[in-house]
Amino acid sequence: MNELSELRRIAGQLIMVRLFGTELDEDTAAFLRANRIRGACLFRQNMVDATQLTRFTGALQDVMGEQALIALDQEGGAVVRSTWVPAPPSAMALGAANDPELAFEVGAAVARAVRGLGFNWNFAPVLDLNNNPHNPVIAERSFGADPVTATRIALAWMAGSESEGVACCVKHFPGHGDTHVDSHRALPTVDKSVAELERFEFAPFRMAAQGEKGKTTAAPAMMTAHIVYPALDPEYPATMSHTILTGILREQWDYQGVVITDGMDMHAIAHRYGAGQAAVRALVAGADMVMAIGARATQEETVAAIAAAIASGELPMAQVEQKLARLAALAAAHPAGVANRGGAALQDTDAADRALMARAWARGLSARGHVRRPAPGSKVRLVARQDVVSDGVSEAGVPAASIAASLGQLFEVELVTFGDAEAFDWRTLPDDGRFTILASTSRRRYGPRARDGWRPDLHLALWNPYQALDFAAPALMTYGFAPPALDAVNAWLAGRIEAGGHCPVPGF
Repeated sequence: MNELSELRRIAGQLIMVRLFGTELDEDTAAFLRANRIRGACLFRQNMVDATQLTRFTGALQDVMGEQALIALDQEGGAVVRSTWVPAPPSAMALGAANDPELAFEVGAAVARAVRGLGFNWNFAPVLDLNNNPHNPVIAERSFGADPVTATRIALAWMAGSESEGVACCVKHFPGHGDTHVDSHRALPTVDKSVAELERFEFAPFRMAAQGEKGKTTAAPAMMTAHIVYPALDPEYPATMSHTILTGILREQWDYQGVVITDGMDMHAIAHRYGAGQAAVRALVAGADMVMAIGARATQEETVAAIAAAIASGELPMAQVEQKLARLAALAAAHPAGVANRGGAALQDTDAADRALMARAWARGLSARGHVRRPAPGSKVRLVARQDVVSDGVSEAGVPAASIAASLGQLFEVELVTFGDAEAFDWRTLPDDGRFTILASTSRRRYGPRARDGWRPDLHLALWNPYQALDFAAPALMTYGFAPPALDAVNAWLAGRIEAGGHCPVPGF
């Protein structure tokens, strides 16, 4: 084997690739073998059902070997990839419940589900502290805004996952919570002083990097943010900043776990740097693994660039060996492969975990203002979006017809839908005494015309809780739209439960 081939086989161990389709085709398998790729991340489009998915992950493990790292984003709430397993509440729903034991149980249940599908790495939990009401991509993915409380809940979730053998990856270091730009679409900047960052953004990640003595271990992995922090490094986003990844995370905080980049296909990186250049820069800065989740050509370019950087000494072999050792330790502590659980035991666990998730969604249910229930059997007018949308990170929201059907179990429902919230004229609704419910089914905040003209009797904020701030109307916040969230709404409307959660961000 020539030197270049061997360097490519070393480089391949430092990248995680995206796959296309729902089966492992021979061409892709050959690419993985030839370059010794050890990391694969699967997305919703790779998944059909449990039978197909376990076959896919099994094939990946066969090709990539014992050191395979097979990953997904199964955070909970709107950010889930496997949608047929017990639906976990979002981070903010757990933050609203403020119960570390519940968070541990949910983290363990999430891990049981994904481990049973062949995954050994979950890119969760989110440690970003969301204190920006206009953040377009984090919102309910955050456990809250208070560094101590949010981190306690998040690390309990992580400990639950670890108890079931699935590695977590906290994200997005050093903090994506106070941005008004989505790094999937552009390059955000967090222009805060070092003192402000130390007090707020850094706090959860420092705790995760070091662990709490006698309470929690350090996070096994951490994902970088594609964000510029001028007070730390005015030139490079954190993903490619030696000052941030090595200077702060490795040297100041003595973090020993794996550092992986966020997807290098995201516009914050891809629209400014070449794929190969960006990957090398990230590894030199201190990352251990690069998420090369673009097309095959991008993956090939990334492998070639890393191999060339090793050959030239730009990426010293001593550093490469440290990265390989950290990745090997992560894989050894969390072996890939489907959990060995029989059919009856699996069904019992699945049923128990669905009950757990339903209880957790209900615990997070939160009210804002003087909420009141329509009388049983009332005539209700439901107003909701015509379409269901995804922001590219999340699953699409719940269809208006599904909400109408859910509420129809309790009331006589008339459904009114709109395409454009700013164009919809609330005054066209008849003043006929019907109890009017607005159901918000996207993450997008409302514009000025809607905010000034809409006055529902009850606002169901079924995704982004900050939408409850858009109207001078009482609101019920679920922090997500999974079926158990709608069941919790119905239980509240029927008077069977109270909304005992407390929204864990300012303004509520």
